[in-house]
Amino acid sequence: MQEMVKAIFMIISGLCWSIVYIELIRGRFKDKTYAMPLFALGLNFAWETLYSVDQLFLGSEPLQGVVNLIWAMLDAVIIITYFKYGREYFPKKAQKYFIPFSILAFVSCFIMQFAFYFQFDKVPASQYSAFAQNAAMSIMFLAMLFNRGNTRGQSKLMAIAKCIGTLAPTILGGVIESFNIYILLMGSICFIFDALYIIALYDMEKEEVTLKSTLDYLKF
Repeated sequence: MQEMVKAIFMIISGLCWSIVYIELIRGRFKDKTYAMPLFALGLNFAWETLYSVDQLFLGSEPLQGVVNLIWAMLDAVIIITYFKYGREYFPKKAQKYFIPFSILAFVSCFIMQFAFYFQFDKVPASQYSAFAQNAAMSIMFLAMLFNRGNTRGQSKLMAIAKCIGTLAPTILGGVIESFNIYILLMGSICFIFDALYIIALYDMEKEEVTLKSTLDYLKF
């Protein structure tokens, strides 16, 4: 019974995160921008690359390894959008540092993931690093929305899928499999900032629709 429940929660998380990546890529084509914060993107890509290799070639979960590999490839597309459109969000006086800074950020993200991987056993390493980066990611998405002041590249579907995609493994790893205070606390941080992100995104989208309607009206 527990194995069935575990499978259900993993499928929910997997589907939701797949929706997140697809929506972020779709937002790139729609709004010609990138929509995942740099360090969130770097940590995600590093985690998925590391654990897809580990689970496919060194571990006992080849199916999860395939899923991680697919996510890594989707992240690679988002990385391309970052390098194509990210320069416009970089400080104008530091434009020449955009490429080296970005490369350093991605390298640093891999080093951070390797630190977890080599310090802890395999399962805690993957769980603890995943929840740490998810907490940081939830904060960074909200900060990015406020800093940009618009919803370019983002959508409510992506925001809701992101929230559910992290909430499912929080319940699974923090309650169902065992009581894990680390997962529960980090997952709670994710949920709070994800909920705030959904609310802020909804409000900002409403303002943008109202403004567009007003401008369209004034044209006539």
